[in-house]
Amino acid sequence: MKEKAKKVRLVVLDVDGTLTDGKLYIDNNGLESKAFNVKDGMAIAQGVKQGLTFAIITGKESKIVEQRAGELGITEIHQKISNKIEVLDKILMKYEVGYSQVAYMGDDINDIPAMLKAGFNGVPADACTDVIKLAHFKSSRDGGAGAVREFVEFIMRSQGSWEKVLDEYRNKR
Repeated sequence: MKEKAKKVRLVVLDVDGTLTDGKLYIDNNGLESKAFNVKDGMAIAQGVKQGLTFAIITGKESKIVEQRAGELGITEIHQKISNKIEVLDKILMKYEVGYSQVAYMGDDINDIPAMLKAGFNGVPADACTDVIKLAHFKSSRDGGAGAVREFVEFIMRSQGSWEKVLDEYRNKR
């Protein structure tokens, strides 16, 4: 697993069930809300600082996702996507990376095509069984509860960049 993670330059994430708990919160006015885990966000922000590129590809559309991604430094945000491979192919061309340099984390059967192509893939602990069977990395955490943090941190530790992050915080006084 570490050898696959060492090659990663692009981390692609699904949203519902991966960055969130997969629940859709809709109030009486029809307004939707989502809860994001700040620990996931910390790992993503540190990954961006260390030179990883992040992308979101999701089947739903939400201003909340756009806002959260912007806060974390994710510039590749693709929503309301039914064919994730088509979008992913364009992202790979833009950043001049191959599938062996892609890490993909998803939780359900619509993530299978991207997971099969990515050089390194992961799932939250509560992903569906058919997707778990395909995973290189299975988080001990559920979607929206730190699964992305574990995945990104594993990649960064494999590449030696997580220690740089820790050193930066150790040296702040």
